[in-house]
Amino acid sequence: MAAPPARADADPSPTSPLTARDPPGRQAEKNETACEDRSNAESLDRLLPPVGTGHSPRKRTTSQCKSEPPLLRTSKRTIYTAGRPPWYNEHGTQSKEAFAIGLGGGSASGKTTVARMIIEALDVPWVVLLSMDSFYKVLTEQQQEQAAHNNFNFDHPDAFDFDLIISTLKKLKQGKSVKVPVYDFTTHSRKRDWKTLYGANVIIFEGIMAFADKTLLEGLVPVSPCRLLASSRSLAHRLHQLLDMKIFVDTDSDIRLVRRLRRDISERGRDIEGVIKQYNKFVKPSFDQYIQPTMRLADIVVPRGSGNTVAIDLIVQHVHSQLEERKLRWDMAALASAHQCHPLPQTLSVLKSTPQVRGMHTIIRDKETSRDEFIFYSKRLMRLLIEHALSFLPFQDCVVRTPQGQDYAGKCYAGKQITGVSILRAGETMEPALRAVCKDVRIGTILIQTNQLTGEPELHYLRLPKDISDDHVILMDCTVSTGAAAMMAVRVLLDHDVPEDKIFLLSLLMAEMGVHSVAYAFPRVRIITTAVDKRVNDLFRIIPGIGNFGDRYFGTDAVPDGSDEEEVAYTG
Repeated sequence: MAAPPARADADPSPTSPLTARDPPGRQAEKNETACEDRSNAESLDRLLPPVGTGHSPRKRTTSQCKSEPPLLRTSKRTIYTAGRPPWYNEHGTQSKEAFAIGLGGGSASGKTTVARMIIEALDVPWVVLLSMDSFYKVLTEQQQEQAAHNNFNFDHPDAFDFDLIISTLKKLKQGKSVKVPVYDFTTHSRKRDWKTLYGANVIIFEGIMAFADKTLLEGLVPVSPCRLLASSRSLAHRLHQLLDMKIFVDTDSDIRLVRRLRRDISERGRDIEGVIKQYNKFVKPSFDQYIQPTMRLADIVVPRGSGNTVAIDLIVQHVHSQLEERKLRWDMAALASAHQCHPLPQTLSVLKSTPQVRGMHTIIRDKETSRDEFIFYSKRLMRLLIEHALSFLPFQDCVVRTPQGQDYAGKCYAGKQITGVSILRAGETMEPALRAVCKDVRIGTILIQTNQLTGEPELHYLRLPKDISDDHVILMDCTVSTGAAAMMAVRVLLDHDVPEDKIFLLSLLMAEMGVHSVAYAFPRVRIITTAVDKRVNDLFRIIPGIGNFGDRYFGTDAVPDGSDEEEVAYTG
């Protein structure tokens, strides 16, 4: 027999730092009755640097879902609940999986509140908060009719798509992006919108049956501990192993009923008779039959839910210790030494160094060059770079009829369409050159910045066109030294199902180190630049380099040592 789960029955500590932010009762009320607070529904757009209004309007058809805010506001900071891809090593692979926490318990037991309290106390800026409510199955017409009359059991295992839950958690733990359906509790249906989440350092999965799928829960009445244990073994490679820590929130049934009444009436448009009918007919029996038995599978049981701040503090301490063991660091030294003395990869194409090209490089590299001249000659180089890059797109034979009535055997683009993606902020300066030569090109943006405490590049923002997986993507950044930002940007595109051989990385200037890093991690990505410098210094800045491209182009204050903007912003 497995040991029973630990119970954290100590009284809430009056000196807990959590109580200073919001009393547990008030916090529970705000979270369980308001469920998902829509007042903070800002997008990551606020993280973008200011952009001048002189640019022409862009054609953007974005794939981001606006149904739920990707932010969790706390009294001290902003937490990004859309997650981010965990960082990768110099081989372009993920070193360790994310730490996944499962939060189970009855309906309105305070799972979401406990999850948010854990997130706030963890002091981890990048998390994924995944709700089981998103995975209700699509109802048939007959089931829709039953749901409209409160005759459908949403607390039964058959109501959930466990296969989708398991595949989603697997992808998140592997750092891949996932598309999660958004459920409308008013109409009992999935919305047309969907949300994109990324794996993060911490994943919190909460739901009434967060520890099991219907195979485990089949016929659990009557249930014996031995039978439950035997059933759980059959899922050893499914949901259980995906969760590194399992927490059951145990709240009094009367409190749960009051919370459910308040929530369903105020937020989901139900009437009190219907809520009580559904509770007595489905919710309470399902809790007794399917949900309460899963308490035995929990590592920790939290009595009183969010009111038990001592239990939450103990949970946070354990998670902190686990995160410390899994801590990842971007190893610049390993990256720098991984490809020394290797020949440049065949996937690299450097614009021919004609006297004209070399002359323009001379001007933009000169520290005495004025801003106007720097912009003018940078734009000329960008235009030449874009034209050169387009020659690597697939073309096919075609025949057209000339005005003289003669056939002309020519070439035409063999792909579906071209999309440009700029790595902010310097990469955005290359967009006008792309728009000038590609009519109606679609544009996306990615913002990557370095965490000054950990030194790790972090994805702060992205806006990508819909159906980008069918396109040839031109990824633009003005300078690439270590390749860190470029590698993360490529990972984002791969997560959105863009084939590796359809990605073209364009940069005005690259260091050999960055070329090798990208080519080694992603050998099918085409790398195109106007020049390659051999060295980076101890601070991983290109030598001889071009200086801080963004500051010189936009006229902003330069960094005192004149370093490249990309190395300052995101080391890469």
